[in-house]
This record gives sequence, structure tokens and C-alpha cells, in this order.
Amino acid sequence: MANATGILQSLVPISQFNKGQASRIFDRLHTEKELIVLKNNQPSAIILSPEEYTRLTEIEEDYMLLLEANRRLEHHGDKAGIPIEQVMEELGISEEELDTAEDVEIE
Repeated sequence: MANATGILQSLVPISQFNKGQASRIFDRLHTEKELIVLKNNQPSAIILSPEEYTRLTEIEEDYMLLLEANRRLEHHGDKAGIPIEQVMEELGISEEELDTAEDVEIE
């Protein structure tokens, strides 16, 4: 029942925007992940907090990467891989250097 209560509390009639309450509605996104805008008592739009939008886009990106990884595995699955030890040796990288390296964010 808590889920149904949460949904009911996230409903926002579009008429509230027409009454100059947009600022108050957007302030609610500091404590709520999403708001459902109703037009003629039907869901018309969803307003997401910036944090929720970021979370969802990261999930989508991760999913797309997973699909690409699976596609590559299916396409190249029979080919032998290169052991990491061989790659590290060819690049002149030691295990210790990997352990002490800073994390890099790839976009």
C-alpha cells in the first residue's frame, strides 16, 4: 500500500501550473524523485528530479554497453583472447602499477 500512497502523493493537476504554483511544484523535486502531471485526470507528463534523470540515463548507458558487449561476444566468441599478462608485458605495465593507478572516468 505504501507504493499506492506514494503514487497518489506524486500526482500534480496541470491546473496548479496555471495557478502560478510551478515554483512550489518544482521545489517538491528536492524531496521526491518524480511527479506525475495530470491533464483531465489522466497522466500527461512525468517530471523527474535531476538526480533521478541522471540515475536513469546511467542505467540506459550501462544497458547499451551490455548489449554491445554481448554482441561482440557472440561475434568473436570463438576466437581466442589475449591473456592480460601478455598485454601487460607488451605494454610494459606491472601489476603494482595497476594497483596504484588512479581511477579514470571514461565518457
